[in-house]
Amino acid sequence: MKKMENMNKSCESNKKQKSLKEFVKSSSFWKPALGVVVGGMAGFAYYHFVGCSSGNCAITSSPYMSTLMGGFWGLMFTNRPCKSC
Repeated sequence: MKKMENMNKSCESNKKQKSLKEFVKSSSFWKPALGVVVGGMAGFAYYHFVGCSSGNCAITSSPYMSTLMGGFWGLMFTNRPCKSC
């Protein structure tokens, strides 16, 4: 039971909440945002240079889908859900 109480206490944060202006200036905003933009550009480049000419490919047959998937992977690379991984 004590382990559960200690775990709950360690998960709580006493940090002061940042204002929107401070958050936008911080790296916790720009790092994922930059990952989405770069990933989206890489996804579009993949569509443009490799792509699927037959139209049967679900992701690479559309520039929108390849850009979205690239942005998603860019976000996953820069904003890992597990910081200790």
